[in-house]
Amino acid sequence: MLAVTGANGQLGRLVLKHLEKITDAPLRALVRSPQKAEDLASDRISLARADYDDPSTLVPALTGVDRLLLISGSEVGKRSAQHAAVIDAAKTAGVGFIVYTSLLNATRSSLILAGEHVETEKKLEASALPHVILRNGWYLENFTGTIASALEHGAVVGASGEGKFSAAGREDYAEAAAIVLAGKDTSNRILELAGHPAFSLKDLALEVSRQSGREIPFQNLSEEDYRNVLIGAGLPEGFAAVLADSDRGAAQGELFNEATTLQGLIGHPTKSLASLMSGTVTNGS
Repeated sequence: MLAVTGANGQLGRLVLKHLEKITDAPLRALVRSPQKAEDLASDRISLARADYDDPSTLVPALTGVDRLLLISGSEVGKRSAQHAAVIDAAKTAGVGFIVYTSLLNATRSSLILAGEHVETEKKLEASALPHVILRNGWYLENFTGTIASALEHGAVVGASGEGKFSAAGREDYAEAAAIVLAGKDTSNRILELAGHPAFSLKDLALEVSRQSGREIPFQNLSEEDYRNVLIGAGLPEGFAAVLADSDRGAAQGELFNEATTLQGLIGHPTKSLASLMSGTVTNGS
């Protein structure tokens, strides 16, 4: 049996979709609230309650599971403990193989987001469980709000300078995760998964300009000023700090990687920036 944590999330749902296409193995969707994920259940997919913050739910949810995709949690600051609880439960339950979604360039990254991923990678190594670490690059969908704001206010705003993002579509990462989870190779590996071609926020502004027929410049700010802009737009201070810090890291090349592993896994080019914008810009202009 193959199982996916966080299965009711955007990535988890896509992974299940791809797993249904490539394997006949029974699937288990691990979710915090089964009542909110009833539409996932089918003759192929069973539901189980698995709350990262309630370890008592984890071993029962993982019993009978041969392979597990551990999708990283969304609560920054709590994820190391949450992931450790899942790994411990997986070992107790007899799970034989874990795939974990980490962050691009994690061990050489200074991003706020990187620390908990590195701690989880170390926990996996110490567990002695066979595992694969998928170091996912930035999701293209992370820029949807940037595009909408640019169309509304007439500028792309950020703090990444000339730094490039090796971003790919969420569907690309989901397909890769499904392929690795269901694949024959269960050897310990770290895969840097980067989208191509990489782009800067200046490139993004040029593409918005091209597709909208308007001149949309890129305005580069300091990390502090960008954080304040995000807070002024209504984002919580902690989230704004993470986003501004990520731009700061991108300016230093920490969200760029030339690896073509992702394209090799999925067998086709990753989703492009122009493709992401094709509907967004038209609808927003």
